[in-house]
Amino acid sequence: MNISIIGCGYVGLVTGSCLAELGHNVLGIDNDPRKLACLQNNSSPIYEPGLEELIRINCQEKRLRFSGSIAEGVQHGQIIFICVNTPPRPDGSLDLSYVEAVSKEIAENLQEYRLIVEKSTVPVRTGEWVSKTIREFVRNDVDFDIASNPEFLREGTAIDDFMRPDRVVIGTDSQRAASLLVSLYEPLNAPLLLTDIKSAELIKHSANAFLAMKISFINSVAQICSMTGADIKRVAKGIGLDKRIGLQAMEAGIGYGGMCLPKDVAAFIEIAKDMGYDFELLQATEKVNHQQRLWPVQTLRQHFSTLQGLSIAILGLSFKPNTDDLRFAASMEIISILQQEKAHIYAYDPKALKKACQANPYITACSSAYEACTHTDAAIICTEWPEFRSLDMAKLRQLMHRPLIIDGRNIYEPERIAKHGFEYFCIGRSHIPPVSPQN
Repeated sequence: MNISIIGCGYVGLVTGSCLAELGHNVLGIDNDPRKLACLQNNSSPIYEPGLEELIRINCQEKRLRFSGSIAEGVQHGQIIFICVNTPPRPDGSLDLSYVEAVSKEIAENLQEYRLIVEKSTVPVRTGEWVSKTIREFVRNDVDFDIASNPEFLREGTAIDDFMRPDRVVIGTDSQRAASLLVSLYEPLNAPLLLTDIKSAELIKHSANAFLAMKISFINSVAQICSMTGADIKRVAKGIGLDKRIGLQAMEAGIGYGGMCLPKDVAAFIEIAKDMGYDFELLQATEKVNHQQRLWPVQTLRQHFSTLQGLSIAILGLSFKPNTDDLRFAASMEIISILQQEKAHIYAYDPKALKKACQANPYITACSSAYEACTHTDAAIICTEWPEFRSLDMAKLRQLMHRPLIIDGRNIYEPERIAKHGFEYFCIGRSHIPPVSPQN
């Protein structure tokens, strides 16, 4: 099947590469010249495990290619996926100007039937609006269908999530469109949920909002654990073993980040407001997440009379491991606050360091966690990269000016860190005073 993907960001690039891997003839469209040049050179402009190899193989097999022309995409693809950015506005609502611009250009180039699929995360009723926009600008009386096919890709595991999904949601009012999409996804042998467009649009926002609430809930419980001496790891396991709840997203820390959860929670609050409903539960979710991000800075303030002049190591910059995505990353907010208080920042991340330094040139980039921690007054773990779990703590203790670790992801056992002589602070776990390192 001929497929066109308009927008080669995190969602579009993974979707297109995986569909090419399934044997389809895929054309990716993007208007960013630098990104396009990278893709046409068989490279990936983003870090996602396995993605660059997938692009290279399928480009070599001529199942995947890239262009800057939407007109070419409309001519090529029987199915056209809209995967453009829908950035948040200051009030939390979504900016749909890219969706609108693409819809108009699709309409102006329609010559025969096409199935146009919303893949970008959009508010409920966007499908109606896209359909109306295309009908308004189509130059000929050409038949087309609109469908919603929300993505559930997690950065760091996106290829596996696409190839082995929990479910595929297809929202359309057209039997022809439904048949095309069922045929497209049939090789995945995944559960298919066929529904109307509005329900499909709401499923995406509801799923992400629920995950965000789950994270903020366990972070709230972690605060109570800190106050009472309970252990959030054990409490979370006791809750998560209930099959109605589950263990996933039950890790306390400095909150959720990335583009999906923060954006979708804010957008869902605004969607509800537009419908006349005050979504107080999601507002509280946002508030808890913001408070969690302030915890490392508050901990530093409790142990230093001033943050001015302190040297702080930041271990991990991306919002989660196995990605270079800094959007809504807790690290960047924490760094900004520390810099406002005149602290010096030394940072290390396996994949996101270059992007972070481009976004904030006042960060001192380091080649390793050990270099970042050398002569520093404290280290803050912001991302749970696997390599941080296996650091030589005795070596780290010798390198730091003051051996103080603020673990924003609860990756260490307090007893182990305390034995090496660290002042160790984590979220929702009993504080153990440091002891002298064992010889």
